[in-house]
Amino acid sequence: MSQNEQVYLNQAQAILDQGLEKADRTGTGTYSLFGTQMRYNLNEGFPLLTTKKVFFKLIKSELLWFLRGDNNIRFLLENNNHIWDEWAFKNWVESADYDGPDMTNFGLRAEADPAFKASYLEQKQRFVDLILTDDAFKEKFGYIGEVYGKLWRSWASVLPGGESTDQVQNLIDQIRTNPDSRRLILTAWNAETTPQAPLPSCHVLSQFYVADGKLSAQLYQRSGDFFLGVPFNIASYALLIHLIAAQTGLGVGDFVHTIGDTHIYKNHVAQVKEQLSRPMHPLPKLWINPDVQSIFDYTMDDIQILDYESEPAIKAPVAV
Repeated sequence: MSQNEQVYLNQAQAILDQGLEKADRTGTGTYSLFGTQMRYNLNEGFPLLTTKKVFFKLIKSELLWFLRGDNNIRFLLENNNHIWDEWAFKNWVESADYDGPDMTNFGLRAEADPAFKASYLEQKQRFVDLILTDDAFKEKFGYIGEVYGKLWRSWASVLPGGESTDQVQNLIDQIRTNPDSRRLILTAWNAETTPQAPLPSCHVLSQFYVADGKLSAQLYQRSGDFFLGVPFNIASYALLIHLIAAQTGLGVGDFVHTIGDTHIYKNHVAQVKEQLSRPMHPLPKLWINPDVQSIFDYTMDDIQILDYESEPAIKAPVAV
């Protein structure tokens, strides 16, 4: 079975065995290690975990959203992707415009109180419907701040009269013209604006590297929710490497994933242990439409995962 997946499972076990108890913003509590690193050989198969089902449609729709330069969740909701709902929803229920039942601390309360959970789900559906159908509401409550796609595609200039910077296009241009550069950087952390976002960027800096006709990348992630978030991050950056490689005539190499605060939430421990007890399956393959001429033109149909066999999904609450 895949060494790629074993790398992830070994790190999960290490967090359980060696992680320090640490408080966090959400009040949930974590077991945490600082400064971890994992390496995935993308030629061994696409690194989508098989010990639990990971929904690739969510990964590719989120990455396409980033590549659009979008930071409004309507596009995600149109693709039935609810990854970013909770933080935008929190902004709404804490605003003067909200007129429903009290949703204070909704993440932990929904987990513990079935009656509250029903009320929460009703208000959440109301929020989603408004984002999808009401343009004024979408404009007021659909944005998640200066993170990811917004910074990737239109980093605002600090120079008088300066134009915004399209980091993704610049990155591709540099790989094509100067592949040995040590400045093949993509960043999603603006010290002025990013900390004000509902959830400031977690994967903040990636560096790309070309050697032997192959494209590799290393990601620095400041914070990693190891059970829920990190499997998505692994697959998302693996997909990004594949897409950029396809647009620059390169093969794929390694994805190196470096994480600062690498943590398992206390209310995810049972789920992690369940995952660790399961068998692995062969990794799937990735198909990318070879006729697409620009990284910004890919659609959901142009990217497909093939031969994906996995154990069932494991549900766990999102800490907000």
